[in-house]
Formats: sequence, structure tokens, C-alpha cells
Amino acid sequence: MKNTRQTNINIHRDAWVEINISNLEHNIKEIKSKIPQGTKLLGVVKADAYGHGAVMLAPTILASGIDMLGVASIDEGVDLREANINCEILVLGAVPVWAVESAVKNDISIAIFSQGHIQACEQAYKRTGKKPKVHIKLDTGMNRIGIRTEEAIKFIKEVQSCGFIDLQGIFTHLAAAEEYDKAQEQIRKWNSVINNVNTDGLLLHILNTAGSICYNVPNSNMRRIGISLYGLYPDFPDIEFKKPDLKPLISLKGRIVNIHTARNGEGVSYCHTFTAKGDRIIATVPIGYADGVPRLLSNKIKGVLNGVEVPQVGNITMDQMMFDVTDAKANIGDIITLLDENHSIDEWAKILHTINYELTCRLKVRLPRVYTR
Repeated sequence: MKNTRQTNINIHRDAWVEINISNLEHNIKEIKSKIPQGTKLLGVVKADAYGHGAVMLAPTILASGIDMLGVASIDEGVDLREANINCEILVLGAVPVWAVESAVKNDISIAIFSQGHIQACEQAYKRTGKKPKVHIKLDTGMNRIGIRTEEAIKFIKEVQSCGFIDLQGIFTHLAAAEEYDKAQEQIRKWNSVINNVNTDGLLLHILNTAGSICYNVPNSNMRRIGISLYGLYPDFPDIEFKKPDLKPLISLKGRIVNIHTARNGEGVSYCHTFTAKGDRIIATVPIGYADGVPRLLSNKIKGVLNGVEVPQVGNITMDQMMFDVTDAKANIGDIITLLDENHSIDEWAKILHTINYELTCRLKVRLPRVYTR
């Protein structure tokens, strides 16, 4: 597989993901129109930009008005640095204490919330002569990582007194932005800390994508945007707000590699979960669950062939899936589209009782990406 900043194409495979960069620009413009002017924005590009390709999308994200990028690990930040992405980068997740020095050397900010982090920052400063850039993570109700609010004021003041740490921000994460009462309780806890510490010059961020669009928290000056960058919606609270007009970036396509007839009564694929009623024309496409299309979608989704919807039939296999193309005009090499702007991955998520985030991340496994406008 060939990887460059311009493209990512495997010329030996008849299946690929297309990423529409124009839709990314549109989505950022829509999001910015829904938040207070002057608010800084952090674009979340963890998990390879939710499966869309962080290195390829970062320049467009930044050029469209996003101020900094958020990743899940130092390694993800280093990948961006090696691609000459020079903006501020924040690791949103927990960083091992032994890896703090690597963050300093690569000019990557980290989340801290323990005495061990403070000690690791001191050691990294002694070895490099550079102050680690940090954002203090508060746990206001997620119970994942972060320092509890009842301990946070003392911890923040301790970090501010350290001569070897460059404190750049304080943040927390909403556990249930879609539930108004729970979100408000976390905002209350957040305010109980922020109102009692010196925040001059600090970036304060509590609101994720849904919170950014639906809530206004005066004690915050930056918002973190994740899934909506990529044209997909999070769950929203049941309150009055103006929903942004988002466009999905991802299209999933594959070429027909075989066409044959399944005779009346014959089964298709493993376990014969589909049986032909009358003669049916079956087309095979080289996309399977190893490419990130869950096997549980078998016999439940459709593709589009030459403008006609065609049902997927039989169990999705590791590398291939079949479609009933009896009612469409089909030839070897024709493209079947599984996902596009009119057939969102949200439909798959609904079938599987999961979230769109999980499914976009799966599609990055081995499918080549083609970036378009």
C-alpha cells in the first residue's frame, strides 16, 4: 500500500473508502456558526480522525479555523508531528509517566491529574530543560480519568506553583451531554472549581460536540469538536437548539468481481442464511468484516448499483459479501456503494444498537482511502 500526504491508494484492490474534504470544510463552517464568536476550537482527531485519516485531514481542519488538535496518545501526536503538523496538540487521554519526556521532545501537551504526573514532569524538565505543557483533567462525573473536584483546587494551585510545568489549560468531559440534568450537574461541579482558582491565560474546556452546540458555559473559552467534524451527529439533549447541517465525509465502495446465478432453493454464503426464491443474480464485492463491516449486518443492509438499491444477502464473510442484483443492471467492474451522503453509517449503527463513532473507526483497518473534493 502506498501512503503519502496526497493520497492513500491500493491499486491491487477493488474496494476503498472515499473521503470528501469539501464536506469537512462545510461541517466546520456550520459548527462555527453555532458557537459564540471568538471561542477557540479543538478538533478531535484521535483514532486516526475516527477512521477518516488524521494526517490527511489535519491541514484542512486547521485551515478551516480549528485552533488545535486533540489525540488519544503520544504516538498519535508524534504521527502528526512527523507529517509536519505544527499546531498545538493535546493528548486527551492518560499518558504513562515514563512517556512524558517524549511528549516534551515532540512539543505535545498532555493531560495530568496525579502526583505521579507532577513528578514525571519535573524529571522530564531536568532531562530536557523544557517545561512540559499540560492541561489539568478534572473528573466531574465521568469516573474515567481525572482528579476529583473536591481535590482539584489544591492540585491546580500546586501545579501553578511549580516552576517546571507550563500549565496551559484545565478541562473535563461530559459523560452524558444528551441528558440535560446530568450535564448541568457536571457543569455545576466544574464551576465550583473554576470559580476558585486563577484561570488567567488558561484554556478552559468542558464542552464536547453535543455540549458545544447545545449549551453555553461562561467559564469556558474553548470547545472540543469530534464526530461532527466528520459529518455525523452525536446524541443531543431534548431541548430547543438549532441543529447544524452536516455532511458525512465517508463513502464506502467496491467493484463487482463476480456475477453468477443462485438457482431456486440454493443458499448463499456461510450457513445459507439467505436462500434464493426463484433464480437470483448474485454479485460479489471484495469487502468483508475484516474491512470493518460488522458481520451482524448480514442480510440487513443495502448497496446502490447504477442508481438502484440492491440488498446484501448471505453472511458477510471476512473478505467478501454478496448482493442480490436481479433487479439492477450489473456487470463485472461496476461499483456498488455501501455508504455515501444519502446512506449514512448511522443506519448501520441503528441496526446494531451502537454509535456511529465505533463504526467509522472500524473502517480504517485495511481499506485504502481516496481523498476527493
